[in-house]
Amino acid sequence: MKRTGPAPEPDADVYMRFMLSHCCYDAIPTSSKLVIFDTTLQVKKAFFALVANGVRAAPLWDSKLQSFVGMLTITDFINILHRYYKSPMVQIYELEEHKIETWREIFLKCSNSLISITPEASLFEAIYSLLKNKIHRLPVIDPESGNVLHILTHKRILKFLHIFGAMIPKPRFLQKRIEEVAIGTFSKIATVMETATVHDALTIFVERRVSALPVVNEQGKVVALYSRFDVINLAAQKTYNNLNMTMRDAIASRSCCMEGVLKCYPHETLETVIDRIAKAEVRSRHHHRPHRQG
Repeated sequence: MKRTGPAPEPDADVYMRFMLSHCCYDAIPTSSKLVIFDTTLQVKKAFFALVANGVRAAPLWDSKLQSFVGMLTITDFINILHRYYKSPMVQIYELEEHKIETWREIFLKCSNSLISITPEASLFEAIYSLLKNKIHRLPVIDPESGNVLHILTHKRILKFLHIFGAMIPKPRFLQKRIEEVAIGTFSKIATVMETATVHDALTIFVERRVSALPVVNEQGKVVALYSRFDVINLAAQKTYNNLNMTMRDAIASRSCCMEGVLKCYPHETLETVIDRIAKAEVRSRHHHRPHRQG
């Protein structure tokens, strides 16, 4: 039978083979920060601790079960604010008083197990798990000690590929333009008006499940970017009880230590954009990688 359609490029699977030949331990940085919360900790204190330590997520430890049961992320903070906020005059009781375990019981409605991976598993397995489970963070747990060694992210894997992938041939698809590789969102882009409220932005985060929102003015021009990480600033500044503030005010009140906004253009190649993301400075971390046994 004659084969139809274009033949696959001979080097199309070079990155897949690279990921199959490296394990998760290889991608753990020599120095990083890891914060772990007990499920009996108050939700409010946990979010303050995320801010204080400059991290976006923390594994959750259940003392009664003596095991890790999940993750607390900025998404949880967004969901709590969105679900329980009423007005600036009414304190968000659920944020002030609930423990992490209470919030999990209410929000999850059922027990969900922590999705994790072992240090010996391949990076291909890690990427497959991230995509299959639609998650952004994957804890690497030592099967012998039960300790969390690191939390793998898309960005960390991309950075590892950028550093060590220089030794392998570059696949030809890297030279394709962004507009022709069908990666990214080119229609129905979620945006928020600068005159809208922060609560409006939270609603879009929850309903559209996006990581960042272009903030546009009345002419439709982008004036800023508001990300999920910006929402944690509400905890840092203790302004989470006033979600009626406009996006213009929220952006103006952001701390000066903002991450830079990366942008790309449709005519740029995939390689150019990947290099830009990988070279972006990440927050300093101070957790030393454990010595590998054997």
